[in-house]
Amino acid sequence: MRRGESKAKGLKRGGRIRSVPSKTKTRAGHKDASSASLAEKLAEKNRELDEALQQQAATSEVLRVISRSTFDLQTVLDTLVESAARLCEADQAVINRIIGEAIQPVAAWGFAPDYVPPPSIPMGRGSTAGRAFVEHRTVHIHDVLADPEYELKEGASARAAGTRIKPSAGFRSGSGRSRTALAVPLMREGTPIGVIGLFRRALQPFSPKQIELLETFADQAVIAIENVRLFDEVQARTKELTEALERQTATSEVLEVISTSPGELEPVFEAMLANATRLCEARFGILTLYDGEVFRTVATHNVPLEFAGLRKREPIRPTGSALARLVATKEVVHLADSREDPSYLAREPMVVAAVELGGVRTLVVVPMLKDNELIGAMSIYRQEVRPFTDKQIDLVKNFAKQAVIAIANVRLLKELRESLQQQTATADVLKVISRSTFDLQTVLNTLVESAAKLCEADRTGIVTGGRPVALWGFAPDYVWPPPLIGRGSTAGRAIVERRTVHIHDVLADPEYELKEKAKADGLRTSLAVPLMREETPIGVITLWRLAMRPFTNKQIELIETFADQAVIAIENVRLFDEVQARTKELTESLEQQTATSEVLSVISSSPGELEPVFPKMLESATRVCGATFGTMTLHEGGTLRHVATYNPTTRLQRSRRLG
Repeated sequence: MRRGESKAKGLKRGGRIRSVPSKTKTRAGHKDASSASLAEKLAEKNRELDEALQQQAATSEVLRVISRSTFDLQTVLDTLVESAARLCEADQAVINRIIGEAIQPVAAWGFAPDYVPPPSIPMGRGSTAGRAFVEHRTVHIHDVLADPEYELKEGASARAAGTRIKPSAGFRSGSGRSRTALAVPLMREGTPIGVIGLFRRALQPFSPKQIELLETFADQAVIAIENVRLFDEVQARTKELTEALERQTATSEVLEVISTSPGELEPVFEAMLANATRLCEARFGILTLYDGEVFRTVATHNVPLEFAGLRKREPIRPTGSALARLVATKEVVHLADSREDPSYLAREPMVVAAVELGGVRTLVVVPMLKDNELIGAMSIYRQEVRPFTDKQIDLVKNFAKQAVIAIANVRLLKELRESLQQQTATADVLKVISRSTFDLQTVLNTLVESAAKLCEADRTGIVTGGRPVALWGFAPDYVWPPPLIGRGSTAGRAIVERRTVHIHDVLADPEYELKEKAKADGLRTSLAVPLMREETPIGVITLWRLAMRPFTNKQIELIETFADQAVIAIENVRLFDEVQARTKELTESLEQQTATSEVLSVISSSPGELEPVFPKMLESATRVCGATFGTMTLHEGGTLRHVATYNPTTRLQRSRRLG
């Protein structure tokens, strides 16, 4: 029984025990599902971690390439497109740059070796790259064949079918069966400078992380491009500075030679000829300058007197001589024996003179070139047949270069002096304007005198309102001609045309109507600049020269500056006068109101009484009108009765008492 009971109990417990495994299995199922979910999440996290590590590794690799190849842009771009394609699981990748008005490919990955990209991609919404460029944002086309704006469907479908396509049809969407495209603009300070694009053969959109990664690569591409651009700019600037330094070094060497004769070329040329002649074992030397038509002798060394007189007296036309060959070739001319030269045999006059008066046999003529333009020649001569060596010719070349530099230096020195004079004169005028702000005549007199002296003019005048207001260089009794508005005079033409007018020779100008007056006054060259205020001429400044000698561009610019200063001075005085007049009006108005207020105050304080009112009225009227004294009388019964007096004189008081 006990065993049965025990068995029964066991069975009962067993029933319970059978129900327990069912619940245990449920818990185990939940646990397995939870474990699977955790495993999936863990796997996903691992994948994300792997992707992040891959992205970091790729980014680090790109940065290493950028750091190693800072100025090798192509290597960096090639690394970028390959890394972008691999990490974003793209079949092809390309980087396009904006060059001129077109988008041009500069780096690609995944294309056939024999693929030839098109020369450019049109900007617009018809392509992925063009759309990204126009919209300044990332463009992601899931299916280029289904996109209504995509204009390269024929090429894309051909690629989808595996058909070989023409190069001009496909690089824009990636040659080789492209369906999904992604493009990110390369932005620099809000402006697109290129586009990086990815392509997939299958219709498989890119994930947000892949898009974000491509945008990072786009930023890195911009950094690389900017690094190279900045490097190129620095290199260009360094090259400029290096060239400038070289020029300065050469200039300093020449300045060492000309330091004893600043601004003078003849002593410098003579020293160069003396050195060249001595070092090259020549007999004498000649330096000539060329104006495009003839050579003129400007320096000689040890030239036989008769030949020297001829060379200095007459300009040389380059016909049939060594100088003619120099003009034609701009190269060194070296004659071993002048007596055997065809020009001597043809009896060219200057060649015959050189041989027979100067005893010339061997000679070398070196061109003086500035910007490949012939400006002169340095020639050295021997009176025996003995050709010059290459080193000697190179030495003369070097002296010729130094001569060109010396000419440039003297010209620059002259310009510097002129500029300094102009700046000094301008500063003097500005000082006069600041010290004599409202003394217009002093300012204008200073302007005409400074303009005449700096521009080497014989006479100068400023005219406003049809009459001269400042003159320089004219006789005290000079009669100014009546104003002639129109093209018949320099000043009139400047006013009508509202621009600077420069007449090189007034006697030869067909429109100039004052030729008789110009002849009488001896005037030939004239320059006029209008004084413009708010696009309206208020006067004109005119310069004259008694000789026919046109003004230089710098002199014209200086007169235009003086014209502006004259306008400023005139305007300052005009504004000052207007302010003074307005201030006077306001002062008078205030005085009148004050006087009226005082009279009204007296009236209000003395109602019904006239005695206090009349004196106050008289006092106010006398003061406001600037009078010395005043009286007030009333007409009563046919007689005048004095009712008030203000500040009467002693005589008036006496007559009043007698009356």
